[in-house]
Order: sequence, then structure tokens, then C-alpha cells
Amino acid sequence: MQRTIPNLFEESVKKFYNNPLMWQKSDGSYNSISYSEMKEFVYLFACGMLSLKLQKGDRVTLLSEGRNEWVMSELAVLYCGAVNVPVSVKIDELNDLKFRIAHSESKFVIVSQNHLEKIRKIKNDLPDLEKVIVLDNLTEKESDEITKDEILFRGKEFLKSYKNEFDKIWQNINENDYANICYTSGTTADPKGIILSHRNYTANVEQATALLPIPEYYVSLLILPWDHSFAHTAGIYTLMKNGASMASVEVGKSQLESIKNIPNNIKEIKPHFLLSVPALAKNFRKNIEKRIKGKGEKIEKLFEQALKISYRYNAEGYNKGKGITKIYKPLLKLYDKILFSKIREQFGGRLEFFIGGGALLDIELQKFFYALGIPMLQGYGLSEAAPVISANVIAKHKLGSSGSVVKNLQIKICDNDGKELPIGEKGEIVVKGENVMLGYWKNESATKETLKDGWLYTGDMGYLDKDNFLYVLGRFKSLLIGSDGEKYSPEGIEEALTEHSQLIEQVMLHNNQNPFTVALIVPNKELVIKKLEELGMSIKTADGQKEALKMIEREVNRFKSGGDLAGQFPERWLPSTIAILGEGFTEQNKFLNSTLKMVRGKITEFYQNRIDFLYTPEAKEICNHQNMNIVARW
Repeated sequence: MQRTIPNLFEESVKKFYNNPLMWQKSDGSYNSISYSEMKEFVYLFACGMLSLKLQKGDRVTLLSEGRNEWVMSELAVLYCGAVNVPVSVKIDELNDLKFRIAHSESKFVIVSQNHLEKIRKIKNDLPDLEKVIVLDNLTEKESDEITKDEILFRGKEFLKSYKNEFDKIWQNINENDYANICYTSGTTADPKGIILSHRNYTANVEQATALLPIPEYYVSLLILPWDHSFAHTAGIYTLMKNGASMASVEVGKSQLESIKNIPNNIKEIKPHFLLSVPALAKNFRKNIEKRIKGKGEKIEKLFEQALKISYRYNAEGYNKGKGITKIYKPLLKLYDKILFSKIREQFGGRLEFFIGGGALLDIELQKFFYALGIPMLQGYGLSEAAPVISANVIAKHKLGSSGSVVKNLQIKICDNDGKELPIGEKGEIVVKGENVMLGYWKNESATKETLKDGWLYTGDMGYLDKDNFLYVLGRFKSLLIGSDGEKYSPEGIEEALTEHSQLIEQVMLHNNQNPFTVALIVPNKELVIKKLEELGMSIKTADGQKEALKMIEREVNRFKSGGDLAGQFPERWLPSTIAILGEGFTEQNKFLNSTLKMVRGKITEFYQNRIDFLYTPEAKEICNHQNMNIVARW
């Protein structure tokens, strides 16, 4: 049997016929649809699209929030032998959206009503687009638009006459046929379309399941966007393969409203695990600490003490409770009863762990959630690898690492010349396996650069330890270079600065063969002003402005010799001069991409004048005229 996504789904429907597959909120409560009910919808929707002459290999763009119809749409496209092009709902720049639909030469667009207007504004410039399928009912339709209900009706009629033909279509799909083209965020150039085959997905689902068995009673609330490769494989298809169920976040009128629904939805669904990324993890932690602070100084101090003891006891996870730390066990049971268990209730009470995607999740964050009894287990992946490459799991983990490498995946660490390095040495992470993409859509040069003899050159720097745990250190391309030619990753330092200082919200380090490293810092203005007021000073005065700048400088100096956090990083990698920015890095100003990672090239280009100034003698004084002018405008 061909190992395709339709065959994976058919097998699950046979085994888990009446299990709930999807949970969606409507009329104030969550309701489920079963595996067998979803199969009926998929057949009708697929046949409806076949009646509109969708053919094998045609591309279909899917633009919708996570909901039942998202899974129905993707499966239906794949049952037709067509290729799904999932697109992020966060894309508001119409040219970015148009590029993806035009570049993929999509014949249809499937869209929710919330995003229909975007398509209407650009469709006249999309020559390959024939139909816009809207997942909601419309009061007014344009001539090329058709609703989901109309597609389902057409599918019902088609199935009456052509059931055998439909079965032949999906049963004859080859496992090496294209399933998806998912676009990179395009941080440095036009986005690249990653071609993933049916086998890429089914192989990665097998790899993920072998590492982390999923019982069929599990349910997860999928809070990441469903086009996100991590949510796509580790959420949708891994759950589907194992008979488990997935719930969608209640869709609001805006993205912000949907995000605000997440805490309540978690309590309602009571998930067994959640998929997370560093930005979400930080938000969860902030909210927990805010609630603790709201309970008064005594509880706050007790919580801090409980965390300290827990950190000592847990260590890096695999060595938990070893040696003298055993003495803390009874005390931790008490802390768990009076504190940590109450926090877990905010996550529904059944949450066993988080799986964290994204290469760098600060070890402090990992230790924090581990202490609460809901470990955030770090994994590592790349969309080009469908995406899971390694992961920590409850049975086998080391905090600070990105976990052990999945089965049936070859991995090596290479130097700049592509030569394999021994265990423990740092270099580029290179992998080979059935989950590795077929290439980039209509981009031969990028494919040749990334795929060599079946090996995927990830562009990420890392090393393997003796137990085959992978440590990811940052992007090769974002490495900073000192004047002596030494290369180092800025990401760990940036994470540490924002994690350890409440006054620093965002930071980007820069060094391109310069004598020293510099930093662009986005401060937490409100907190700086509050701290000034506690000192009896005002941001409106020159003295107050100088003190505000010195406060931020002192936070950076904590990592330098004599500071309480000294020794974590070589001093020459830490910033010698600092520019205070008036505006944060956001998706709106294009300084963050859709996965909330900094677009270093754009930030550097925009702030080039300020970076140049940081290498002048005047910039060595934090209270220089540039920083003073910025702070004076707060």
C-alpha cells in the first residue's frame, strides 16, 4: 500500500471509527465530529472540487483559521490528487499573499469569510485562479465564488454517478506525489515554496510517533496557526494517525480576539499536551507571574522559594532528584499541593507537557515549566524536513538540549567545507531521511544549494553529545563575526538578556568583523518609568532620562565581569555600546516574520545609521545625544 495521507486517514477511520477527531466551539460550547463523520465530509468536498474540474497536480491555496473545515479542505484537496498550499492568516500585506498564490499557480483558493476580502482585492491579478471557495455562507457572492455548502451539494451529486472513479483517483496517488507546497516566511528574499510529498509527511508522523507515543484518548488544543509546519505534522497528522483528537481555538472577529480566547479554551478542552513556540511560552510565563504577583508579597516570595528548590531538585531533567537533592522531595510535594497544582488548573488540569518548537527555547523557561509540573520539552525541526528532526520527551530528555534525533534519520555535523565533525564539535546540522523535502517549487538554484546528494543542509549551527542529544545554537547565517574572524551566535545572548531583565523587551546584537559587538535594545518603557518614580525621579527631567539609560546599561552589565550573571558568555561577545530604540520589532513593521523571529537584515538596514554611530567614541557613553533624544520622547 502506498504510504499517502489519504491512506493514513482511511486506516485511522477503520481503527477509530467513532472517536472524536475534531472539537470546535459553536453556540457557546465545544462539540465534536468523529473520524467517520469527517470522512463523509472529505468525500463530498473532494467530489465537489472534482466536479469543478480540479485535476491531479493542480494547486489549491488554503487561507483559513484553524477549524474543522481546515482539515476537511486539506484532506479533500489531497484525495483529488491535487496539492495544498496552506497560507498563514497573519499575512496582511497583499503583495505577499499574491506572490504565494501566483507563484504556486493555484487554480482554486479555499478561504474563510474573515479573509475573503484579501482575496477579492488581489484576484483580478491572478491569471491562474478559476474559483474562490468560501467556507462560510455569503449574503452576496461574486461570479467566481462558491460556498462550502454548494461544493458539498455538488459532491453528493458527483458521488452518485462517479463513486468508482473517485475511489480510483485517491487510491492511485503515489507516496512520492506532491502533497503540499508551504512557503517560507521570506525574511531575506522572496519566500521559497517547500515541496513536501505524501511520504515526507507520513514518514515524519511515523518518526514523531516512535519518539512520542500518543494514546487515542489524548486531546490537544492547536493554538499555533495550522499552516505552521510544526502544528501541521506534530498536531494534525500525528494526532490523526493515533486516533486522538484536536480542538480549534474559538475564532474571534480579529486575530487578537482569537488569541484572547486561548486561556478560556484551554480550560474548556483540558488538553493533555500543547504545542508551543518561544513567544507563546514567554506569554504563558508572564501571565502566571502576573497572577502570582496579584496575590500579594507573601505568595510571591513563597513562589520564588518553591521555584528555587524545584530548580535544584529537577536539575536538567534526566538527573532529577539525584544525590543530596533527594531531601527536597517532601517539601516539593507540599509546594506542589499549595502552589503548582493551582497553576496547572489554569491549563485545564490534565496538561502533561508542552512540546516546544523553534530552535531556541531559553533553558530558564524550560526549568520554569518543569518546576510547575508541566514540562516544556524542546524539539527542533525545519519545514524542509516536514518538520520534526529531534525532540525531548517525558521518557528521555535533557533540558537545554533540543532532544534526541528521531529514528530513521541520518544526521551529521559539518564544517564550512561540508566535512563531518566528531561528536561534541559545533558545525552545520545536516540531515537525510524520508521526511526531507523534494525541493523548492520553481527554484532550482535554492534547491541545489540546500539539497546535496539527498542531504538537507539546514543552515543551523549545533552539535551532538555522546547520548545523541542535539544542541541547536542558532542560524549559521545570523552568526556574528568579530574583527579576528571568530564566528558566534547572538541568539543565546539575546534570549538571556530578555529573560533575565524585565527592563529589556527585545534586543538585537550586531557585529560584522568590527572591533566589538553592539546592541539595539527595545526597553520596557512603562516599567523603566515606574522604577524611576519609585526612586522619586521623573522621565521628564534630564536626570531622570540619564538614570533610565543607566538602568538599562546596568542590566547588560550583569553579564560582564563583576556582575551576578557573569561567565555565561565570553565578554568580547557582549555589547560594548547600546542604542535605545523608540519602536519595537513587530510583524507590522516587518522586523519580525510570521513565526515571530527577528528579520535581522531588515533591522540592520533600517538602523544602519544608528549602528554606525555605535562604533564612534561618543557612543561609549550610554547617555549620548541619540539615546537621550529617544528617551526624552517617552
